Amino acid sequence: MAEHYLHRLFNPRSIAVYGASDRPGSAGRELYANLKAGGFEGRLYPINPNSATVGGDRALGSAAEADGPIDLAIVVTGAGSLPAIVADGAENGIRHAVILSWAYRRAGEPGGRAVGEALAAARAAGTRFLGPRCLGLQRPALHLNASLAPAAAPGRMALITQSRALATGILDWAAENDVGFSAVISAGPDDDIDPGEILDFLITDGRTDSILLYLENVRDARRFMSSLRAAARIKPVIVMKAGRSLDTAAPPAPPGGQPVAADDVFDAAVARTGAVRVRSFPQLFASAMALSSRLRPKGDRLGVLANGRGPGLMATDTLSDRGYPLADWDEATRADLRGFLPAMADVGNPLDLLGDADAARFDRALEVTLADTGTDAVLALLTPQYLTDPDATADAAITRARAARKPLLTCWMGGARVAAARERLRDAGLPTYKTPEAAVAGFSFMAAHHRNRQLSLQTPEPLTDQPQPDIDAATELVRGCLAQTRTVLDAIASKRLLQAFHVPVSESVLATDTDAALAAAQRLGYPVAVKISSPDIGSKTGVGGVQLNVTGPEALRAAVRDIRNAVAAAAPDARVDGVIVEEMWSRRFGRELLLEVVPDPAFGPVIAFGLGGLMADALGDRALALPPLNAFLARRLIRSTRVARMLEAFHNLPPANLAALESVLLRVSELVCELPWVRSLVINPLMLDEQGALAVDARVRLRPDPPRPARYGHMAIHPYPARLADDWIARDGSRVHIRPIRPEDARLEREFTQRLSERSRLMRFMSVIRDLTPEMMARFTQIDYDRELALVAVLGDIEVGVARYAANPDERSCEFAVVVADEWQGRGLGGELMRRIIRLAAERGFERMEGVTLRENAAMQRLARQLGFEVRPDPRDPEVYLLEKTLDQPASVTGSSATDSG
Repeated sequence: MAEHYLHRLFNPRSIAVYGASDRPGSAGRELYANLKAGGFEGRLYPINPNSATVGGDRALGSAAEADGPIDLAIVVTGAGSLPAIVADGAENGIRHAVILSWAYRRAGEPGGRAVGEALAAARAAGTRFLGPRCLGLQRPALHLNASLAPAAAPGRMALITQSRALATGILDWAAENDVGFSAVISAGPDDDIDPGEILDFLITDGRTDSILLYLENVRDARRFMSSLRAAARIKPVIVMKAGRSLDTAAPPAPPGGQPVAADDVFDAAVARTGAVRVRSFPQLFASAMALSSRLRPKGDRLGVLANGRGPGLMATDTLSDRGYPLADWDEATRADLRGFLPAMADVGNPLDLLGDADAARFDRALEVTLADTGTDAVLALLTPQYLTDPDATADAAITRARAARKPLLTCWMGGARVAAARERLRDAGLPTYKTPEAAVAGFSFMAAHHRNRQLSLQTPEPLTDQPQPDIDAATELVRGCLAQTRTVLDAIASKRLLQAFHVPVSESVLATDTDAALAAAQRLGYPVAVKISSPDIGSKTGVGGVQLNVTGPEALRAAVRDIRNAVAAAAPDARVDGVIVEEMWSRRFGRELLLEVVPDPAFGPVIAFGLGGLMADALGDRALALPPLNAFLARRLIRSTRVARMLEAFHNLPPANLAALESVLLRVSELVCELPWVRSLVINPLMLDEQGALAVDARVRLRPDPPRPARYGHMAIHPYPARLADDWIARDGSRVHIRPIRPEDARLEREFTQRLSERSRLMRFMSVIRDLTPEMMARFTQIDYDRELALVAVLGDIEVGVARYAANPDERSCEFAVVVADEWQGRGLGGELMRRIIRLAAERGFERMEGVTLRENAAMQRLARQLGFEVRPDPRDPEVYLLEKTLDQPASVTGSSATDSG
């Protein structure tokens, strides 16, 4: 794989500083001094036409005077000179820049227009830049401080922040607590480079083990979600987003629905990625301290020991509040503890070592508890009591932590008496805190990352075969309504749309007068429900527009009259089409639920589920999820609500049919994926009992045009591309089904790999792999369809071939891989899979496809040449061949009859 396209921004070999100066108090002087003082080992070029020297170095008039190529430009000038600087950099091949905040002017301010034009020119020239409202960047391991903040210490954690003030605060805290960074990147709101692109770089950055991310806005939700998910699969990512109190981006409630806070949507988005969110500055610091340790817990069971009962209970109470379990010492641990602790000591968890515990007792307790099989991490708490030696106890903790295979967190409580000991613990790289609550918070972020990572490795069970939705009929219905300028569908049209996706609905009939209502009720059968039909009324109940359990003709006449009178009084300007007569839900054990789709400005459609009926607004019991959903995610959404308890059996109620509810959630997820015109949808109530589910009332609101023209462009997460599935007939007449890979294909993928011969596995993986680990299975099957694609060829439930591409960091090229079962090689399947994957990569917009193969894999080289690839030896490794194809010649891959590769 080629180096990341931002590699030279974050790993420059040479830097030009526009505006470098010796003038006291100037930004140019401070920044250039920071670069020199940090010991940057690359070339520095101060550019200032008005100075002869800067910091003892000869100043240049422009980048053209440099005696070598320049990787990075740092701009610390005023706004007026920015256009000329951008032009100079573009002319001299500078492709990366950091523009610091004083070069920025808002629109309408002096220089604002010139700055905007200059930034547009930089983008047009292909220059990628941070700023103009940013603090700069630091790469401590490279001795690079291209900012106006004090230099951070080297470490393994990266910080990305959209707040300059927060960046300086974190750096100050980190200096005090000996926390180091692999990168400090200040990303302003107007940057050309999106935080998602920075995350993509950090995924492959060998100096970074974990990431802290502070956000104030998300510009490109699709890129952000894709990058955050990819990063969190590999490295712990802690996310903090501010602005909950200024939730101006919250969309209005759909008719008949409830408002959704944008911050709740952001929570739902982060939950899909495996990252962990924090909500406060102290939580961010606690998580940063925890991540500064490279050890990660393999579970969420915490053992607590302290020289006193009180601190231990404070820790365990906080742990309970956060929903994490205490470790349960195994019998061997309890026996060891009883062997050296005083008789009055409690050997439970928390472990009370008593106030007279010396360093030797602490040391022995740490040795035993860190070896406990039921413990994933240990928290040691110390208070400076009469016989306590904080320094000696800290030394014991450091020794034990170095030998342990699980995290040891420390909390030396107090002030002056424990200050030196805390310093020792920090210097040794142990996460150390001042309070038990902060220590438990730090552990909770480590445990949450473990939980989220385990969730991302889950393999959902195979989906049952369900009828395909009638997307053509649904699209025709939507287009017909929009042709009539109808953007709010009544209950009847809304239910027709749901029926196209096989959502069970109650039958509804529109009646324009009382006689039509009587005829409808006679056909449906009493009792019936009668509701007002109006495009201007969201909550029918709120205006007296609903009558339930109407039992006969006279009651029906009265119901129609009362509804019309009530609506005329409550909403005199509302347009009224008539009344809707519906079959009445009459089963005994129904639960009223609410299912909504609401739009979010950043993340697109959001699915909300919770309690329905009249109590929905009062109790506000809802959970959110971003589509697309699968069965696993649908169940997780249900369990996230309090109403989930109502769906279980209690008293004389049988348990509700959860499979039917999951099916409705999946069907609604399909609907919002396939119909970008749907702005909002409300099903309230959705009735559910032991027999099944029924949408009793529904309202759909449309948007005239999809927000983005690309397929699934309205969504933050690319759904499963079912349209790519079809059958292929082999040369011998065998019918093979080719489709995109799904998360539930993990078993098929593993069995396929196990069946491959040793040679075929070597040709595919370029190493001897006998089996796939859970991580590999998840990586191969739970893919992000926006940046990668895998096509599997299956016969029944047996996989016989797979081809895939994955985007390179530059987003312009992709890598491919293909492998075919041994018994299917030579039958044309490899060529067919490759032709499809090449076509789809070109449709996705990639300009180039790349691959590698072993020198001995002559079949792959032959196939690649027949498909138009250039095949050449890798100059760095004679055992490897490079394969490369430009994807602007689709005719070159049609009609090929290549043989298969392994």
